[in-house]
Amino acid sequence: MTYRRLPLTTLLYVLIALHALVLMLGGAYTYARVPLGFWLQRLMDLERSPYDRIGHFMQGFVPALLAREILLRGQYVSGGRMSAFLSGCVALAVSAFYELVEWWTALALGQGADAFLGTQGDPWDTQSGMLMALIGAVTALLTLARLQDRQMARLTAAPAAMRAPASSR
Repeated sequence: MTYRRLPLTTLLYVLIALHALVLMLGGAYTYARVPLGFWLQRLMDLERSPYDRIGHFMQGFVPALLAREILLRGQYVSGGRMSAFLSGCVALAVSAFYELVEWWTALALGQGADAFLGTQGDPWDTQSGMLMALIGAVTALLTLARLQDRQMARLTAAPAAMRAPASSR
């Protein structure tokens, strides 16, 4: 949707697609019943399927980089520390809003909510979900910021080269 007006980095497009796959699998099976989650549960000898934790991790990972790219490319902030801080805040806000949507859904569905939510009896599911989003955001910002910076530099250099007169190319 934004490709012509504000093309994103290839990194971000790939991560958005990966996040969409995580969400689609969770929606198709419900997060507590995704086969990958059962496989990980057996592999790591866990008491519950960790697939919803993967979803929450991605819920911090991808929005943090998306917010960072928008903040830096839109020149809303100029410093790396402030962009990282605000990007982490956006990721946490997305996670908190999602938890509110889950709560509203639980109220609407009543007893059917447990299958939808995938809490698997964990009274701390909301808090651990937001913690996973924070860990995802911090991980993304620490590991991919430089790659994202290089890709953003290429994106902004390409239109400038196209605008330059033919004699200066």
